[in-house]
Amino acid sequence: MSPAASPASPGGEAGAPRAHADAAPPRDARASTPAMLLPSGAPGGAEAPLASRLTWLIALRLAVLTVFLVVTAAVYLGGFTPGSFSSNVALVTVAAAYGVSGIYAVFLRMNRALRAIARAQLVTDQITWTALVYITGGASSGATSLYGLTCLTGAILLGLPGAIVAAASGAAAYLVLCAALGLHLLGVPPDQPAGAYATQWGELRYPMFVNLLAIVVVTLLASYLAERLRATGGRLVQATARAEQAERLAALGRLAAGLAHEIRNPLGSIAGSIELLRTGGTLSDEDRKLCEIIERETARLNDLVGDMLDLSRPRVPTLEGVDLAATARDVVVLAGRSGRGSDVEVRFDGPSSAPVTADAAQMRQVVWNLVRNAIQASSAGAFVTVRLWRDPSAWLLEIRDKGRGIPAGARDRLFDAFFTTRTHGMGIGLAVVKRILDDHGFAIEVDSREGEGTAFRVRVPDRPPESGGAERLAVAAELSPRSRPAG
Repeated sequence: MSPAASPASPGGEAGAPRAHADAAPPRDARASTPAMLLPSGAPGGAEAPLASRLTWLIALRLAVLTVFLVVTAAVYLGGFTPGSFSSNVALVTVAAAYGVSGIYAVFLRMNRALRAIARAQLVTDQITWTALVYITGGASSGATSLYGLTCLTGAILLGLPGAIVAAASGAAAYLVLCAALGLHLLGVPPDQPAGAYATQWGELRYPMFVNLLAIVVVTLLASYLAERLRATGGRLVQATARAEQAERLAALGRLAAGLAHEIRNPLGSIAGSIELLRTGGTLSDEDRKLCEIIERETARLNDLVGDMLDLSRPRVPTLEGVDLAATARDVVVLAGRSGRGSDVEVRFDGPSSAPVTADAAQMRQVVWNLVRNAIQASSAGAFVTVRLWRDPSAWLLEIRDKGRGIPAGARDRLFDAFFTTRTHGMGIGLAVVKRILDDHGFAIEVDSREGEGTAFRVRVPDRPPESGGAERLAVAAELSPRSRPAG
C-alpha cells in the first residue's frame, strides 16, 4: 500500500489516513529558533554573540591603539621625546584606553548590560581618536579615518543603532575639537609646527565638511552591509537547518523502507488472528475487550509506519481535477466511523461542490490528518467543524476544534517533524500535511487560543501550482528511498 493510496483505500481503521499531532501542552517548549535570529534583547538570543564580539572589539582596540602609538611616534613625531607635549598626550591617551578596556572586561565577565557596554565603548573610542587627531594635525589629520572604523564597528556590534551612536559621538567630538581650535580655546601643541594646523574658520570649513561627510557615508554603508550580513546569516542558519532535517528524513526513509515489510506483515498476521478469535464465539466479554485493545493498538502501529513512510518519501503530486467538497465529506463520514468518532462529532459545512486542481490522494491525506488531529485535541462530547468556503481567488478549508489550544511556545515548531505536544505519538501527521501543501504550493494558517481551541486553514488557489515546484520535488523523489512497504 503506497502512502498516497492509504487514505483512499483504508482497509479498516489500520489503513485510514493518519495524523499524530495534538494541541495539548508541550512536553518540550524550548524554542527551535537559532540564537542569531532572536530579537537582540531576548534572553539567550543575541547576547551570547554580542559578548563574543565585544571581546574581539576590546582586543582590536588595544591592537590598533598600540600600532597607532608606535607609528605616530616613529613617523609623525620623529620618535618619543620624554616630556614633550604630544608624546605625553599619546601615552596618557593609550594608557587611559588600556585602563578603560580593563574596566569593560570586568563588566563583560559579569555578562550584564552588554548593549550598554557596547555603546559606551563606541563613545570612548571616538573620544580616544579625537585626542590622537589633536596631536597629529588637528582638523586635517589623517587619523580622522579612525572615526569611520568605529562606525563600522558599531554597525557590526549593534546594527544601525550602533552605527548611529558611533557616528553621532564621533561627529560631536570632532566638531568640539574644530570649534576649540577655531575659537582658540585650544592651542596648537607646543611641540608641533603651527603651520600644520588649521585654526581659522576659513581653513576649517573644508576639512570639517569632508570628514563629517565621510562619517555619514561610512555609517550608511556599514549599516547597510551589516544588515545584509545578518540577513544572509539568518538565511544560512535556516538553510543549514533544512539540510540537517533533510538528512534526518533521508535516514528515516531508509530505515522505514527497510523495516516496513518486517513490521507490517507480522501486524497483519496479528490483526487477522485476533479478528478470528474475537468472532469465534468462544470468548468471554473480557477476552473480547482484550482483543479489541490488541486490534486498536495494531492499527495504531500500522498508522505509525505509514506516517513515517509518507514523511520520508517525497512523491510528485499528480495534478488533476478534484472535488474538495466531496473529499471533505468523505473524510467526515470516515472519521465518524473510526477512532474516537463515537464520542467526538465531526460536522461539515460547505457547498455541494468545490473543484480544485490537486493530487486527489494527497489532498485526502491532508484533510484526514487535520481532522484526526482535531479529534485527538478534543474532549469527549465536543465537536469538530470542517468548513469550506470561497473567496475571490481561492477555496478555503478550515478544520476547527474546541480543544485546549496550542501553547505559544509550541506554535513555531508545530509542523516540525518529530515534534509533538502529546504524550503519545511521534509528531509526524502535521509534518506530512505541511510537506504535501508545500509540494502543491498551497498555504496553511493556524489560529489558536489557549483554552478556546485551534483552527487550521488551508488556502487552495484557483491557478495550478507552478511546474518548477513539481520539478524540484521530482528531483527529491529520485534521491529518496524507493522501497515499497509490504501490505
